[in-house]
Amino acid sequence: QVQLVESGGGLVQAGGSLRLSCAASGIIFSFNTMDWYRQAPGKQRELVARILSGGSTNYRDSVQGRFTISRDNVKNAWYLQMDSLKPEDTAVYYCSSRLQRAYGGPVSLYWGQGTQVTVSS
Repeated sequence: QVQLVESGGGLVQAGGSLRLSCAASGIIFSFNTMDWYRQAPGKQRELVARILSGGSTNYRDSVQGRFTISRDNVKNAWYLQMDSLKPEDTAVYYCSSRLQRAYGGPVSLYWGQGTQVTVSS
């Protein structure tokens, strides 16, 4: 069974920083994507940042230049460094991945349980 576990959320003042971590465990052959999503109260879940298997990254416009996604292939982990945080970044942040558990196997989507990030003004 694959599990994704986030850590690093919390309460921070506007302008501050937080670093989220996501650790994947279980039998994993390869990661197609390593993602961070967020969901604010009353809003739809949205993609914040993505790192592809080849290493390229994508960010939503509102976090470009403030957030940085990175990964550690040895640890099967990825991170979201969030700087210059704003109150509108307040949300539950989820890590997610499309991955293969075996060579030639299906690509499946997995989610972490979420971690709360609250930015006070």
